Amino acid sequence: MKEIKIAPSILSADFLHLEDEIKKIEEAKASFIHFDVMDGSFVPNISFGLVVLKSVSKVASIKIDSHLMIVNPMKYYKEFYNLGSYNVTVHVETVTLEEFKEIAKFAKENNKSVGITLNPETSIETIIPYLEYASIVLVMSVKPGFGGQSFIENSLEKIVFLNKFKDVHKLNYKIEVDGGINNLTSKSCIDCGADILVAGSYVFSSNNYIEKIKELKHGNL
Repeated sequence: MKEIKIAPSILSADFLHLEDEIKKIEEAKASFIHFDVMDGSFVPNISFGLVVLKSVSKVASIKIDSHLMIVNPMKYYKEFYNLGSYNVTVHVETVTLEEFKEIAKFAKENNKSVGITLNPETSIETIIPYLEYASIVLVMSVKPGFGGQSFIENSLEKIVFLNKFKDVHKLNYKIEVDGGINNLTSKSCIDCGADILVAGSYVFSSNNYIEKIKELKHGNL
C-alpha cells in the first residue's frame, strides 16, 4: 500500500506564529510545506514570495513545495529553488514546453523536483507534452488564488486520467491535488490515484494537527 503524503498549505497558517505552526505540522508527520505564491496578476490575490521563503527554509526540517501562481515563473524559478524549495510547480498557462524543459533540467542538476499544473478550466490534454519531464503533476481542484473553496468534482476524472497515462507510458510523476481537501474528498482522491494532498484550512483551523493529517492520509476515519 503506497504512502499518501500530506502538504499543509501555510497560506492558512497563523502568520503571527509561523515558526510554531511549521513545527506543529512537522510533528504531525506532514511530508511537505506547501508554499502558495500569488502575484495579483495571474491570480487575483497577492500572498508571499522569496523573503518569506528564505525565513521558512531556515526553520523547516521538511521539504518545501512551492506553487508559483505568477505570470513569469521563468524570471524567478531559480531563486525559489536556491532559497529553499525542493519542488517548484508552474502553470502550463505560463510556460512553453521548452521553458518547462529548462526548469526540469535545472531541477535535475540540483537534485530537486519540478511540477506542472493547470487551472480547472484548462483541458487536461494541454499538459500531456509536459508530463514526461515532470516529477509532480498538480491537479487544481479549486480555482487558484483563494483558500476555503469547495472541491470541484470533475477533478477526480483528471486524477484517473493522469494515473492511467502514467501507467501506460511508464512515467514516474506523482499526482498532487490541491483545493477543498478534507477527510471525505481525500478518500476520493486517493481512490482515484492521488499521491500527495494539499490541505490548508482543514489542518490549520483545527486544534489537533496530528489527527487531521492522519484523517487526510486514510480518509474519513
